[in-house]
Amino acid sequence: MNIKPSRRPMQFLSVSIVVLVMAASATPSCLAAAQALAPARSTPPSASPGMLDKREIRAQLAPVRYTTIAAEIGAVIARLPVTEGARFQRGQTLVQFDCAVQNAQLNKARASLSAADKAWQANKRLAELNSVGRVELDASEAEVAKARADMAAQAALVGKCSIAAPFGGRVAEQKVREQQFAQPGQTLLEIIDDSALELEFIVPSKWLVWIKPGKIFQIRIDETGKTYPAKVQRLGARVDPVSQSVKVVGVVDGKFNELMAGMSGAVMFDQQEQQP
Repeated sequence: MNIKPSRRPMQFLSVSIVVLVMAASATPSCLAAAQALAPARSTPPSASPGMLDKREIRAQLAPVRYTTIAAEIGAVIARLPVTEGARFQRGQTLVQFDCAVQNAQLNKARASLSAADKAWQANKRLAELNSVGRVELDASEAEVAKARADMAAQAALVGKCSIAAPFGGRVAEQKVREQQFAQPGQTLLEIIDDSALELEFIVPSKWLVWIKPGKIFQIRIDETGKTYPAKVQRLGARVDPVSQSVKVVGVVDGKFNELMAGMSGAVMFDQQEQQP
């Protein structure tokens, strides 16, 4: 019986030879094209340690002192002598309430104190004549103390009817209007002291080697397009371990009427000092 040899090994050999020939004949340009068509792996960008050094340092102008004026009593606002954006001096009246009821209660407390004091004085004279007991005398004296305390409380309440400026500055925002009833604790005005403007900005922590209070720098304000002298006033209390940065507070060195709170700009130090 004749057995026919199988051709399968020869087929495998021919296929292998074709693959080797195609791989050998592949040009570098073809390989480059294949690599370009292959899907690129997405690798997250790594933040370099000197990223903050190359970034522009930005700062914003802020008032040194600012506060919120709130009502301490419930009453109708009679007058607002200083409007939004206007300037005022320290001690100037900012808000005046209509306190007719509070003044009437103060007058009532004064009358009660006067009556209690007269009763006490009469009991003291009677005590000298042994015509009144010690208990009655002490009780009349206690009524005087009570009436005096009531009058002091009413006087303090009337003192809240007018709010004076704690410092000189400007009204940044007016939240109420005249003839409006104000509730206790309601915000009335936002005031700022723009006599000196501070600058807050973030710098790399390694700058602590040379940046100290009193250090001179410049600030280029975007809104005015001008550059102004400034100096470092104080440094932050701690370094951010993640960003390796620290807060710096500076102050504009001089008085410039065109500068306003809220303006911002770029901080410029001597570039030679910024080199590591």
